[in-house]
Amino acid sequence: MSITAIAALKQNDTFTFNELFHEYHQKIYFLVLSKSKSSYIAEEATQLTFIKLWAYRHHLDESLPLSQQIFRIAKTTLIDVLRKDAVYSTMKQNLLTSSENLDGFANMDVKELNETIQEAVQKLPPVRRKVFELSRNHYLSHREISNHLSLSIKTIETHITLALKQLRHLMTWLAMLLIPFF
Repeated sequence: MSITAIAALKQNDTFTFNELFHEYHQKIYFLVLSKSKSSYIAEEATQLTFIKLWAYRHHLDESLPLSQQIFRIAKTTLIDVLRKDAVYSTMKQNLLTSSENLDGFANMDVKELNETIQEAVQKLPPVRRKVFELSRNHYLSHREISNHLSLSIKTIETHITLALKQLRHLMTWLAMLLIPFF
């Protein structure tokens, strides 16, 4: 039946596929269950095995027994499902850890955060720092800063853009310390 079943599958014969499903479903399920010890994973991997069998039916090798090919699909599918489950578990754990860290970040004293930002502003190059402080602390427009420092408006815009970029970099760095990546 193996060679004729492969040929039938390649001809899109759903009757043959249904016969194979009924013949191998339970065998694959219990094999995966014995390896994974999880009925959820066994059900998932078994269903995906038959989905893949149908999707890749035109690539089946007629020189190999069909049972061998079905169990190879089941094996690789189990590996994929276990890998996906492991990634999901890691992401779930990281989310829990992140939310704990975010709680700590939310409780961080606003005064401390402002001090950290001010320290970063003080580390800016002198002209950039002056432009940034006039813009953010004294609420001057770009034109007013330009007149006050005798610099072009374009130069003022460049300094503010670079200052914000540098401060964003600091904030990203702070966030990385507080929130682990997945």
